[in-house]
Amino acid sequence: MISQEAFYAAKLAYEVDAADVAHAFAEGDRSFVLVDARSAEAYAYESIPGAINLPHRMMTEQSTTHLSRDATYVTFCDGIGCNGSTKGALQLTRLGFKVKELQGGLDWWKRDGYATTRDAGCGKEVCDAC
Repeated sequence: MISQEAFYAAKLAYEVDAADVAHAFAEGDRSFVLVDARSAEAYAYESIPGAINLPHRMMTEQSTTHLSRDATYVTFCDGIGCNGSTKGALQLTRLGFKVKELQGGLDWWKRDGYATTRDAGCGKEVCDAC
């Protein structure tokens, strides 16, 4: 059994909240790369500014060759009722990337008052079907 301190330290190693991401970006820290793990259509409709679209179902060695191994990828989906960000985090981890999951996803991002993009178009870097 792990200690309570170890549990919370481990949790913070794998999760991040909107305020932490926004603060990092405001400070010019670009070590986080936001990954919208939802469909290309959902990404096109609304996403977080600067996020790349990489649907969790399409995450493979081939579809991730352009990604830097130095970054920490922060996966997100719609929010609490969606597990696409967890599936994406698991798949990116299996592919050898450093990953965190955005708590609350797009929903909590918006609830915290941060901007979103609308009608962004298809994430062509990973979606040739659009």
